Amino acid sequence: MSIYPSLEDLKVDRVLQAQSTQMAQPAAITAAMPSAPQSNPGLYPNLAELSSYMGLSLTDEEIQLNMALLPAGGSEVSVPPALSGGSLAQSGGPVAPVTGNDMGLRRAEIKVGVREVTLCKDQQGKVGLRLRAIDKVSAPERQSDGGGGGLLYSPRLTITPPPQGIFVQLVQANTPASLVGLRFGDQVLQVDGASCAGWSTERAHKALKRASQDRISLIVRDRPFQRTVTLQKDSAGHVGFIYKRGQITSLVRDGSAARNGLLTNHYLCEINGQNVIGLKDQQVGDILESCGRTVTVTVMPNKIYEHMVKRLSSGLLKNSMDHSVPEV
Repeated sequence: MSIYPSLEDLKVDRVLQAQSTQMAQPAAITAAMPSAPQSNPGLYPNLAELSSYMGLSLTDEEIQLNMALLPAGGSEVSVPPALSGGSLAQSGGPVAPVTGNDMGLRRAEIKVGVREVTLCKDQQGKVGLRLRAIDKVSAPERQSDGGGGGLLYSPRLTITPPPQGIFVQLVQANTPASLVGLRFGDQVLQVDGASCAGWSTERAHKALKRASQDRISLIVRDRPFQRTVTLQKDSAGHVGFIYKRGQITSLVRDGSAARNGLLTNHYLCEINGQNVIGLKDQQVGDILESCGRTVTVTVMPNKIYEHMVKRLSSGLLKNSMDHSVPEV
């Protein structure tokens, strides 16, 4: 089964499949039935009709170019190289006739699994990293009803379970943490071989402070609370969502954002892999405008995001957070 970076890629691939199937029809059948009208399988018979449906401005040259882009590694989006001789999706791999081998999609990728990063401290003994313990949502405490019977829930009393994990709250620009590719929202599983499960924020920072000057080993899981959504700009250059202070507040009807499952009440964390947390809306708009036709946004639910950045000033997020474009 093939997968697609965006719904627009799926629709264009279906059109190309329909065209390929039509061209592959034996000429003998056409000769035997000269008066029969030719039917074009598929929902949309040609790419031009997608312009009115999805707002896409596509040319055959652009499609041919994207279909010719083959990734160098195994983790990028790949596309079948041929446009004829059967279904384009028969290979079972990712198909991206619109997105192609987009660099922003590769920068924004959230890899599955864990990885080890090794960093050191700078001359001031800092790594440029702030961590935060994230715990479960408090639940009503159960209390005995005093009558020897059962347990009652008291909505006024809550219990706070131990923190469940340590997450990256801030990566400062031009520091050891930024140089090794740590990002906002990464989960730290181990520090120098010690498991972080159940640690408090203070304990995590003490572990970094006590660590060696020359070598600190971290086991990290990429951004488990975040997800990426790949969007396609329409002919007017819009992707179809409205945001305020970094939070997605509404979606444009029939826009790419709505079609591809972007949700409101989520915060923008990255655009094409570039961190935008703490930036003003105008700055975020400039980054969106500078992107090509394909835009991959990384988002986080607002409840988790607000808990993650708690006690961080807006000035610190704006001036200290690493907003550089990551290397692939």
